[in-house]
Amino acid sequence: MVLSFVVPAFNEEAYLGDCLQSILQQTRAMQDSIEIIVVNNASTDGTREIALSFPGVRVVDEPRKGLTFARQAGFLASSGSLIANVDSDSRLTPGWTERVLKAFQANPQLAGFSGPFIYYDLTPQQRRLVKVFYFMGWVTHVANKHILRVGAMMQGGNFVVSRAALEQVGGFNVHISFYGEDTDIARRLNAVGDVDFNFDLKMYSSARRLKHEGMFTMAGRYAINYLWTTFLKRPYTREHLDIRESS
Repeated sequence: MVLSFVVPAFNEEAYLGDCLQSILQQTRAMQDSIEIIVVNNASTDGTREIALSFPGVRVVDEPRKGLTFARQAGFLASSGSLIANVDSDSRLTPGWTERVLKAFQANPQLAGFSGPFIYYDLTPQQRRLVKVFYFMGWVTHVANKHILRVGAMMQGGNFVVSRAALEQVGGFNVHISFYGEDTDIARRLNAVGDVDFNFDLKMYSSARRLKHEGMFTMAGRYAINYLWTTFLKRPYTREHLDIRESS
């Protein structure tokens, strides 16, 4: 079982090194069964050079700027039976890789496996609010998956998919630029297999978008796009602010 890490990166020279280091630290004993692909997504800074400075990391250039273009390019370039989609401002928590492998080994029908972010640069009170938001999302996920049977939930930047299932649903939807992309792939994977959102699969991540646009604004935006994409099969919000260009 080969695990392919796909890391989309647009102008991520400030964060990418820590992300790759966290992956390498956890997978040193697995060199024959992992691959790490950084998708250089039209970067104009030192992202490409930083990625290449890590031994064993492969760079794929995707000149079409956009998260789903990058995810699809990484998927097509990968060879693993499992594809781990990790954001470049994220870091693996201890035991993350082991939990992923055990989950897919235990459930042959598992098509997608995901968990929440731990925002390492928020205050404890802010992190508690995020936990409440995740719990509400999980309740909705359970209802949509088991009662209404219309979809599931995955956290973009912290999810692993089965290659066979992803091929079956036609890969990522490149017509979705940002909001709803994780909900869309979770909904489609749920139609061909099992999608599990598990609170044990935590991932450290930067809260830069939440800080830039406001926690409650972002909570509302993610919620409406989750529901819109689940029930109407398209996101409500078609455009998004790129915080790397606005900072």
